[in-house]
Amino acid sequence: MSSQKKSFHYAWIILIGISLILGLAKGAITNGSSLFLTPVSTELGIGMGNLTLYLSIGAIMTLVVLPFAGKLFEKYDVRLLLTIAIILQGGSFAAFGLMNSVWGWYIIAVPMAFGTVPITLLAGPILIARWFKTRGGLALGIMGAVAGLLNVFIQPVVGNMIEWIGWRSTYISVGLGIIVLTVPVALFFLRSRPQDKNLQPLGAEQQDGQAADDSIVGMAFDYAKKTKAFLLLASFFFIITAVASFAVHIPTYLAKNGYEVTFAGTAMSMVAVGSLLGALTFGILIDRIGAKTTALGAMVMGIIAILLFMLFPTTTPLILVGGVFFGFISASITTLAPALTTALFGTRDYSRIYSSVSVGLAVASIVALPGYGYVLDFTGSYTPAMIAVIVLLVMNMLFIVLAFRDKDVLVKQGTWDRPAPVEPLKETIQTELN
Repeated sequence: MSSQKKSFHYAWIILIGISLILGLAKGAITNGSSLFLTPVSTELGIGMGNLTLYLSIGAIMTLVVLPFAGKLFEKYDVRLLLTIAIILQGGSFAAFGLMNSVWGWYIIAVPMAFGTVPITLLAGPILIARWFKTRGGLALGIMGAVAGLLNVFIQPVVGNMIEWIGWRSTYISVGLGIIVLTVPVALFFLRSRPQDKNLQPLGAEQQDGQAADDSIVGMAFDYAKKTKAFLLLASFFFIITAVASFAVHIPTYLAKNGYEVTFAGTAMSMVAVGSLLGALTFGILIDRIGAKTTALGAMVMGIIAILLFMLFPTTTPLILVGGVFFGFISASITTLAPALTTALFGTRDYSRIYSSVSVGLAVASIVALPGYGYVLDFTGSYTPAMIAVIVLLVMNMLFIVLAFRDKDVLVKQGTWDRPAPVEPLKETIQTELN
């Protein structure tokens, strides 16, 4: 056991592999999609509103896919799941380059969502929860930082490709390129569970001097979905995504306060820097002081960011500082949300629980983005929206405290580690066999 403890653990290979897949797919396809909107709209004569409707269709399909996608990670090899997902996402993206009608984007958004959800929302948190018994927070932070760093480099490349070879060829090249780059990583480096490599999760061998199967620790999904903590965690997911969505409106807010587009670009780069720093910082703090305390601190940072925007709209240095702080909120989605899920419910049915509460992420992206815009349209100011953001962050702090209080009650009742209920038919068969 001591030799295993000192040797390089395969969990780090899993982290590198899933970080590369997430970073490449998210940077080139998910985030890169916005770079195609203007050239496609201009060349094909499609209104921007009609074209961007395909993004809403994708968000709606995310709601459909999430509840059962988590079950697939329990039943099937992650290599098979991610290979299919990568082909669906990359192939759909490449197919956009062949379209001449907006209906093509609407139709292809459906299979694309089936590929995007496992890659960008589920695979990373699920595999880290399975492979890291300790240092899981650091792993989540590294994954988020790698994804953010790759995004910084990929965006200019995709933008230049559109200018050099046109949007059609870029769609096809990027989509097929992602398939070629990431499918081998999924097939040759990833594994569903430590047991597939005859290992225990990283850190399992450090407890009680012997290895322990971490997959049975925590609350069964059938119990978890009926708890207050489950509802509170889903609400946290919704709010943190809704708040992070305000980043899209920051350039418009700055323009209304007299700033040039160049400064808005600088401010958004500060948000990206904050997201990178936040992912690493939260990852370290989660391991040292716990997910609960780290999450409460993150909400405070978000409040400070909004207050800087509101109270000092013409003070350039403070706006930039506010951008960095706001970036920490963006990092919360990829680091704090999965860490809170593990802290509240353990890893027994993590994939099903996480995929279910993640529905809040999709709902928020559908509601919040146009919501902030409507506030501006109706009031002529972002101030009411920013006040609402502060209220939401305070609510999230309350939800975190209440969720952990409910967990303490569940642990005392013995529900947290109680075996899942046996299905009646399965129980009958088991009785007859005995």
